[in-house]
Amino acid sequence: MSNDPYLLITADTHAGGSHEQYREYLDPKYRDRFDEWRGGYKNPSQSHYGSKKMRNWDLEIRNNDQNSQGVVGEVVFPNTVPPFFRESIVTSHPPKPEDYELILAGIRAHNRWLVDFCAEDPDRRAGIGLFLPHDFDEALKDIEFIANAGLRGGVLLPLIPPDCHWLKPLFDPAWDRVFAAIQDHDLVMNQHSGQGSPDYGKSMVGQALWVTEVAWYCQAGFRHLIMGGAFEKFPKLKYILTESGCSWAPELLAQLDRIHMGMSRGAIGELNYGDQQWVLSEPPSYYARQNCWYGASFPSKADLNGINEIGVDKVLWGNDYPHYEGTFPYNLESLRLTFDDVPETLRRKLLGLNAAELYQFDVEKLMPLVEEFGPTPKQVNEPLPRDDIPRDSMCYLFTNALANS
Repeated sequence: MSNDPYLLITADTHAGGSHEQYREYLDPKYRDRFDEWRGGYKNPSQSHYGSKKMRNWDLEIRNNDQNSQGVVGEVVFPNTVPPFFRESIVTSHPPKPEDYELILAGIRAHNRWLVDFCAEDPDRRAGIGLFLPHDFDEALKDIEFIANAGLRGGVLLPLIPPDCHWLKPLFDPAWDRVFAAIQDHDLVMNQHSGQGSPDYGKSMVGQALWVTEVAWYCQAGFRHLIMGGAFEKFPKLKYILTESGCSWAPELLAQLDRIHMGMSRGAIGELNYGDQQWVLSEPPSYYARQNCWYGASFPSKADLNGINEIGVDKVLWGNDYPHYEGTFPYNLESLRLTFDDVPETLRRKLLGLNAAELYQFDVEKLMPLVEEFGPTPKQVNEPLPRDDIPRDSMCYLFTNALANS
């Protein structure tokens, strides 16, 4: 077996500007409002992140960190708090109608910032742009901006929580022109763990329940898009759910296939739908194989169970940099813990080749970095003993391995 180093592309990183940086990218007519908002804003995570926040935007710090972990390419989700947001974008509730104008200005400032951030190292970064689900005319403008700006990461597809009654759910046909635009521009539709949950409040109990139930809510986008017929109508759409594993998918798809069979016949038990036309011509598992990918950030061995059922070309590795629950600075340890016995061809797909294809990384341009920094098969093949599992990491991969061994 060759000892050529691995192309390591993380499909799950986060970045964002500082408030000072975002101000420069904000439409000037909102800057006075921004200054007023900024003066009264207190970041709830300030004590948690501290000086490490610079990893979100500092090129030298970020590249040095990723180089030290063998990572040569990154898909960039948002992370910091753009103008007029209450918290980080990924976990933020969709704005209420009265807040829409300012939040829209905030996400457009982020998109402009992201274009320049990715341009600092364009071969290594695939940025994911933002739009809001309130006004589809404005959403189409943002999708066009993202496409024309060359943000190869695509779009962060909003996920509508069940308590946001002012917004249309993803299975509503009103979304069709948004999906058509995303397909026409050949953009990836991304969703990320943390999206789509109802408002639990800020108590510790509420937050504990949010963490407990967040996976189910973020998988709603997967369910709604498939069962709502998005991929039936737009067969070239590409959708990925990130930091949500993939071992859940085979069982869920089997359930959706059973529901599809009943709906196709017009009835499920005593529930009769004979007077309606079912929207799918194929089983849900068909659309999943054609249109869906899985961002299995820092997977365990168990997380890779069933990978042959969903497709070995459809699973992407990620390190969740710079989040505390990610693998940094123990990337190699995470690879040794999970991938030591994964076949070589499959290993190379999961660790980088699948991401390169989905997000259009130019592998040849990354090869000098791979040769210098990439981990080798010899390193990854060495199983990680329990005594070497990092005790000071918050990554679930390590904490679960310690608890279960």
